[in-house]
Amino acid sequence: MIGLVMAGGKGTRMNLDDEKLLLKYKKPVILHVVDSLKNSKSFSKILAVTSCNSPKTKKLLEENDIEIFDASGIGYVVDLNSTLKTIHDHVLVTSGDLPLLDGEIIKTITNQYNPKKIWTSILVTNKFLTTLGLESNFSVDFDGQICHYTGISLINSEKISSLENLVENYIIIDDKRIAFNLNSKRDYDLLRTT
Repeated sequence: MIGLVMAGGKGTRMNLDDEKLLLKYKKPVILHVVDSLKNSKSFSKILAVTSCNSPKTKKLLEENDIEIFDASGIGYVVDLNSTLKTIHDHVLVTSGDLPLLDGEIIKTITNQYNPKKIWTSILVTNKFLTTLGLESNFSVDFDGQICHYTGISLINSEKISSLENLVENYIIIDDKRIAFNLNSKRDYDLLRTT
């Protein structure tokens, strides 16, 4: 299985002077994500998807010996699609802005991988998210409740020809380590109080 970290976004919702993934929570957020994948010992390779939007993030990743895939930077879906076309393996894809990730939760997620399902998105329930004081604009109605995407998916890229018309499967894991992603300055302020 390959661990794929999406690290090429502009982070425009944060309205920052610097790149979002370089925000520090003991160390730059992107390194928390990469280290969690490494520490899980679940991957044959870890690959970070960067773009012209994130030159400093790319430099930091290269300095830490992380393999880079340069994408267009047009958008998350386009960048992910172009990357998956080059991979013929099982993939865990994660957003680069999940500062509380650790190897244990990554292992929990990879242990639930079913290669018969092309795409499985990991969700948290709205009820759980609000107990953490967090909000998300990316929701789906699943299992009779409103849930939110965590930015983590399990993908069998060997079976993908296009990201259009894919049947998406879901797994709910209400865990702070995957619920907490940085979408706003408020999220970052909240993180610094944890």
